[in-house]
Amino acid sequence: MIQIKTDKEIILMRESGKILGEILSLTKEFIESGMTTMDVEMNIRRLLRDRRVKSPFLGYKNYPAASCISVNEEVVHGIPSKEKIINAGDIVSVDLGVIYKGYITDATRTFIVPVADEESVKLVNATKEAFFAGAEMAVEGNHLYDISNEIERVIKNNGFSLVREFVSHGVGRVLHEEPFFLNFGKKGTGPELKKNMTLAIEPMVNAGIYNVKIKENGWTAVTSDGRRSAHYENTVVVGIEKSEIITE
Repeated sequence: MIQIKTDKEIILMRESGKILGEILSLTKEFIESGMTTMDVEMNIRRLLRDRRVKSPFLGYKNYPAASCISVNEEVVHGIPSKEKIINAGDIVSVDLGVIYKGYITDATRTFIVPVADEESVKLVNATKEAFFAGAEMAVEGNHLYDISNEIERVIKNNGFSLVREFVSHGVGRVLHEEPFFLNFGKKGTGPELKKNMTLAIEPMVNAGIYNVKIKENGWTAVTSDGRRSAHYENTVVVGIEKSEIITE
């Protein structure tokens, strides 16, 4: 069942989202060449601790970290490691959630470590553009796949491919709520959107083919062709006249 939040619950989710947005903005400032992905994870843990909030990822189905840090061809669920070094020209996706007074928000940014190649910059920018195009459709009276159709339109126009194995989802009382929905689809289909639905809209976009495979750790998805992937996500509240992005 799709959860419709009360106005009081939305207030709590806004607070959760504000904290998450701040942490991701600070993360952008400290990521640099020569760091390990575990260095990034430990900085994120410090930022969470300073704000007296927790990540919903740590321990989720035995996941071992507070964040997912995916580099270059890693699509999602990159496990922070002391051995994984970030280099100049890499693209680094940081996926993180925050639990605030029992309410969860979820967001991802793909950061560019200077100086990346032209295709990588285009890929990251197109993924972000697709998110915002989709989020604009999160308005009462529209249908769920109106969001997905806009995401698909932007990515096709840029010549990239949308990952099919992972989906966007509801979020709030738990990390993954209904509805679960693909980031592509037919306009006018899916459930009708209602005010105060809360959605984690998260296109994952590959430079090459859409196919992915899972690494031996059982978590990390990588592109099948070894080309790069970008990921952009925010928690969005469905509104009457326009949507509200609460993790910016």
